Amino acid sequence: MKFTLSWLKDHLESGADVDAVAQAMTMAGLEVEDVHDPVAALAPFTVAKIVSAERHPNADRLQVCQVETVDGLKEIVCGAPNARAGLTTIYAPIGAYVPGLGVTLVEKPVRGVVSNGMLCSASELELADESDGILELADDLKVGEPAAGVFGAEPVIDFEVTPNRPDWLGVSGIARDLAAAGLGALKTPEIAPVPATSGATVAIRIAAPELCPVFAGRVIRGVNNGPSPEWLQRRLTAIGLRPINRLVDVTNLISYDRARPLHVYDMAKLAGGEIVVRGGQTARDTGEPEHLIALDGKTYALGAHMAVIADAAGERPIGLGGVMGGESTGCDETTVDVLVESAWFDPIVTAQTGRELGIHSDAQYRFARGVDPESVTPGLELATRLILDLCGGEPGPIVVAGQAPAAPAPVAFDPARIGRLTGLTIDEDRIAEILMALGFAVERGTPWTVTPPSWRRDVEGPADLVEEVARIQGYDALPSTPLPEAPRASGGVLSPIQARVRTARRALAGLGYAEAVTWSFLKREIAVRFGGGGEALQLENPIAADLDCMRPSILPNLIQAAARNAARGHAQAALFEIGPIYLGDGPKDQRTVIAGLIAPHAPRHWASSGDEPLSALKSDLLALLEEIGAPVASLQLAQGSNRDWWHPGRSARLQLGPKTVVAEFGALHPSALKALDADGPMLAFEIVLDAVPAPRGKASKARPPADLPSLMPLTRDFAFVVEESRAAGDLVRAVQGADKALIVEARVFDVYRGKGVDDGFKSVALEVVIQPREATLTEAEIEALSAKVVTAAEKLGARLRS
Repeated sequence: MKFTLSWLKDHLESGADVDAVAQAMTMAGLEVEDVHDPVAALAPFTVAKIVSAERHPNADRLQVCQVETVDGLKEIVCGAPNARAGLTTIYAPIGAYVPGLGVTLVEKPVRGVVSNGMLCSASELELADESDGILELADDLKVGEPAAGVFGAEPVIDFEVTPNRPDWLGVSGIARDLAAAGLGALKTPEIAPVPATSGATVAIRIAAPELCPVFAGRVIRGVNNGPSPEWLQRRLTAIGLRPINRLVDVTNLISYDRARPLHVYDMAKLAGGEIVVRGGQTARDTGEPEHLIALDGKTYALGAHMAVIADAAGERPIGLGGVMGGESTGCDETTVDVLVESAWFDPIVTAQTGRELGIHSDAQYRFARGVDPESVTPGLELATRLILDLCGGEPGPIVVAGQAPAAPAPVAFDPARIGRLTGLTIDEDRIAEILMALGFAVERGTPWTVTPPSWRRDVEGPADLVEEVARIQGYDALPSTPLPEAPRASGGVLSPIQARVRTARRALAGLGYAEAVTWSFLKREIAVRFGGGGEALQLENPIAADLDCMRPSILPNLIQAAARNAARGHAQAALFEIGPIYLGDGPKDQRTVIAGLIAPHAPRHWASSGDEPLSALKSDLLALLEEIGAPVASLQLAQGSNRDWWHPGRSARLQLGPKTVVAEFGALHPSALKALDADGPMLAFEIVLDAVPAPRGKASKARPPADLPSLMPLTRDFAFVVEESRAAGDLVRAVQGADKALIVEARVFDVYRGKGVDDGFKSVALEVVIQPREATLTEAEIEALSAKVVTAAEKLGARLRS
């Protein structure tokens, strides 16, 4: 629904500007969608006069015009065919934004001649859809006069009308609510009856009162139809309507002004001297439904449930009641005698008809929401007055058939209910003032009796009245009382495994892994390949044929997930999952496992060749174990694995003693990947959380104080010859344990096999980092510490390389 500010002020005495009106509408419950102010858009444009127009030296279709503007005499290049000396038009200066073109003018040469502005057409100013040339204005306009004033541009407000408020589909209804809200005084003109000056009438018969309870008509003879006056055309054009002729424009004006749809028939095109309102009919011989060619030029099949207006004793359809008139009786410039229709059509029937036929006219939009039934005769009187003023003529008496629906029932209302439902404190005089300003009849008593006006059929109970008072008083006046804070439920205590799972998720995400959530089921053949698949773990009623066995490992699921990513162009993957695996059918055979997998097909945080990805995987694994509180320093590294899905030469175990395996990691065997239709290489690890011992004592969540020694560390290098089968990690742990107070780190920097080292042995070079605590170490103390290191290594069978 659109309306202009000046139109609103025909009904509302107020000095409010468009922004104040939009704000008041919003606070009164009217949902403003847009405020379009063409005055601001036209601000740079002014009236100008062409002094001379000469042909462009380099273009036959262009002219170089000397133009008198508000900025003085300007030379402007123009391509309009009607540009000529003496023409008054509209000038746009350099820097102006032209809305119809979507460009901002800049000073630039046009075929070698600089144009210092632009002469505008109606379409370029968005005043018309098309233009043949620049605007031609009256010669008496002064140079420099603003274009907005010349064209009568004014702000337009567009708002959404809720289905329960059909009275807002008229500007008078909007003004009524704004007046009640205190924005001004309501001054909607009263509609005075127009006496008949002729006896011309048409008989009206309602054959289907359930479709149309009341139908009124008035004949006006001797009208002079034609284009509407400028004020009417401008008012309709401002809200997006196309002016047609005086008769049709009057009905459109009243539809938007008073929310009262009307229709005008050409009496010369009516047959039979009677109007009949009935349902649609079918042909007796063929059973085909009758058809109507409507004003939009389309043909519609009419059903028995539709309100049809017919003439010729009810035989010929000439309109669809409440939706659209017929082409056969439309008015044009030759129309002399007319029948003006004002009726009330059932809202549900009208809505269904429009939906079924796909017609969305202004009349259908209003009747489907419920037009004020008491406006039938007043709407006809207003239309008569406007037609007589614009077209002349002699009106006959108003003929009314049927009876309007009953008025809304009174509502028993307790004013104290407002405070109980809204929290507002409003005295009774103010409550009565608001309701009466909205058109309600109020009788005070115990309780009050409040009768809704005929245009407010949506008000059915006390709660509706409370809402009316609250929105006019202002939703911003509603008290803000915070709800009492509810007691927070206990968060519970996480078990050690649950706490480790949470920590592991965050740690792996920080390392660049993405979490996968997969089924706890596998195809039996895959489960057998990964150490499971016993009959006890087969499902009796699987969700899918290829998910018929409980998984003995998470790795197959991660391998398949990585393969799916690779098949979609994302071969590089770093995935993890934390969940259960099943090694038997009993509760004790279930384990909680952290599994991770990387597919190093491109550089990320590991290299793309050699053993470096495996080293990076091991680093990630040890960092994760450290995060979840595993005793990393006590873990033993054992080469290889007894599980055939691991690569025998590129896999290992981390264990506590010979029996407790905490984790396995390494490269996955190519045959295992081939069984899952996955391309290698892929590296993985699995941590059995149940095998990680709980930390001793009560863990503290607080960070320990930083230990920042004040003395410089020093390093010493050692090379030990050990048996080939001895893991370098065992030697590192032994050396670190030689003096835990002073030795902070030992790391391998070289492994040598060859000349000078016996077969079956290797030389492992270590760098030992020593951190003094209380005083700088003397040479003797360093030698004593070195002796401890050598002794610790010798206990493993190592000897210092000479």
